[in-house]
Amino acid sequence: MTASPAPDTRHALQQTLPGDVRAAARSGELSSATHGFARGFVQANLAILPESHAFDFLRFCVRNPKPCPLIDITDPGRAEPRRAAPGADLRTDLPAYRVYRDGQLVDEVRSIENLWRDDHVAFLLGCSNSFDEILLRNGIPQRHLESAGGRISVYESNIQCEPAGIFRGPVAVTMRPIPAKDVVRTVELSSRYPIAHGAPLHIGDPAEIGIADLAQVKWGKFNPPSPDDVPVYWACGVTPQAVALAAGIPEMITHAPGHMFVTDWRIDDQRKG
Repeated sequence: MTASPAPDTRHALQQTLPGDVRAAARSGELSSATHGFARGFVQANLAILPESHAFDFLRFCVRNPKPCPLIDITDPGRAEPRRAAPGADLRTDLPAYRVYRDGQLVDEVRSIENLWRDDHVAFLLGCSNSFDEILLRNGIPQRHLESAGGRISVYESNIQCEPAGIFRGPVAVTMRPIPAKDVVRTVELSSRYPIAHGAPLHIGDPAEIGIADLAQVKWGKFNPPSPDDVPVYWACGVTPQAVALAAGIPEMITHAPGHMFVTDWRIDDQRKG
């Protein structure tokens, strides 16, 4: 279980630059979820696979751009994401990692330097955390940022991905409670940022996408809607991880839930339309 930083540290990381967040993770100062940190910059999901599975995984991401918006892919054995954050090190610059073998979680660690291999290929995929700042600027509250942990609600839906090789399965979705009066504006704003999953996949009744009980999150933390809120669901970058794990590949390393990689890309520069 990772601990949250002190309130002063959390506030400082919200206002700082991505390199400072990565340095705090590398030094061990930061071990908490990164929601709300380095506001205005793109955060990314991490998936590291053996090179033998990387091409099929890439095909899966290309065929499913909503849950898998590609930001960067490293060369085999290279831990530097040269497009997203030159000089960064994917082995140390996230607050926490999870290690899976044959589809089973075997460890959660703060660094993967001792696990890194010459055949590892790392994928960085877009995350809806990245448009939190856009919604906040427009006066649309983000319930997951109102709690100390900053964890969002993530579920497994019944929406199926387009398969590629051994990779197939349902889309994972994040749920944000949005005030009813702001739903149309939220759809409009988020649709401009496909790098952060773009427009919602669903609005309203969770049962319509296979979620029986919102309180039973698959990953993250339940953020209950208030009486004036509507649940709104976006595709989530946990999807390719869950699909790869279901395929039972020999090894996969990911970020721990909510413990994202913070890139040097400004979300404002990623707007489309």
